[in-house]
Amino acid sequence: MSSKTTTSTEPSDFPADADDELIRSGRDAALTRRALVRAARRRFATDGYRATTVRQIAADAGVNVALINRYFVSKEGLFEACMLRTSDELDTRASRPSKSIDEVIERLIEHVVNAPDRDDPLQLLLLLRSSGDENADLIRRRTLEHFTRQLATAAGWRSDDPDTEAILLRAQLAIATSLGVVMLRTSAVVEPVASASAHELTGPLTQALRALLAPIGH
Repeated sequence: MSSKTTTSTEPSDFPADADDELIRSGRDAALTRRALVRAARRRFATDGYRATTVRQIAADAGVNVALINRYFVSKEGLFEACMLRTSDELDTRASRPSKSIDEVIERLIEHVVNAPDRDDPLQLLLLLRSSGDENADLIRRRTLEHFTRQLATAAGWRSDDPDTEAILLRAQLAIATSLGVVMLRTSAVVEPVASASAHELTGPLTQALRALLAPIGH
């Protein structure tokens, strides 16, 4: 087991990327939107929707707070944009029909086992964390249900085929397993899973997700 020390993650702990630097130079409105979404996802995932303010998000992104109203209308609009981006990124990895179920599992595990201060685990944590706001929670649930259906489809579920109905439940259990690992590593910080390396986690998770998502009867 790795001996690294696990600490709680603050949004300011994240390394700046190329987008962040371009935003601060004021070069591109599209990049400003992306930086706001990136900063908001960090805040919403770590602090929760209710505790997060638009001023904090704007400060993290290095832009004027008025730009949130310009591009997203409100905090709720920004939260919805965060969920849409998370859904799009997860769909890119899970919903392509050409991918085998092993490839889908591999991509999902990549999100789970990345270091807790990376964006990948925070995408999943954002799906898990209740906001305390009715509209924001509705957006979160819809995104989570959509991701479940996409994962189930990759595993062989068809909405018009009663014989595949159990796959939808299995896909939801696979997501619950993944979210649980992310929560223990990032929010609850429970050992030994919190400081386990990607290598240590990948094998057991692969076995568990294969058992859940393998074709029924195999």
